[in-house]
Amino acid sequence: MEDKYLQDISDIKNMMNKSSQFISLSGLAGIMAGVYALIGAYIGHELIHNNYDSNHIITLESTTFKLIVLTALIVLVLSLGTAFLLTISKAKREGETVWNSASKRLLTNFMIPLVTGGIFGLLLLRNGSYGLIAPVTLIFYGLSCVNASKYTLRDVRYLGITVIILGLLATEFSGYALEFWALGFGVCHIIYGSMMYFKYDRN
Repeated sequence: MEDKYLQDISDIKNMMNKSSQFISLSGLAGIMAGVYALIGAYIGHELIHNNYDSNHIITLESTTFKLIVLTALIVLVLSLGTAFLLTISKAKREGETVWNSASKRLLTNFMIPLVTGGIFGLLLLRNGSYGLIAPVTLIFYGLSCVNASKYTLRDVRYLGITVIILGLLATEFSGYALEFWALGFGVCHIIYGSMMYFKYDRN
């Protein structure tokens, strides 16, 4: 009889977690986002390096800057598209709907710091503060993860904290902004995505 009560309590707890947390985030999506980011960082590094060798200054109107922005947009689209498709696939396997109250809260809390950081980054860009753009994107993305983590897997919180720390370090060591960006969006996504994949996706 006691075992039955314990099982009932466990079932109720699982039901409450499912109603308050969106647990169908795909670890594999995080891994792929990290791979895309590393490829994008490499392309950005090559573009900057080649521009430096030709003794040109990168301006908003330069071809180099436009190519860097295009690379970043492609990385973003690929990451979001992959995350969307893999999350839908995982949700179907687990019998969970993608668009529910938990996922809405997750998206809302994730987007508020992210949009704020995006606007802040554009303002920095317009004012020529290029060296702060990489740290700002890292810090605000980390804040987005921490802010949204209470509505999804706890690992997202630790990812956010790690990325925030890297963003602060990138501010202090501004000459290595691209390297910190690659660590935050690339390596960290691969590490935490792998952890989430082996902890949740394979079960």
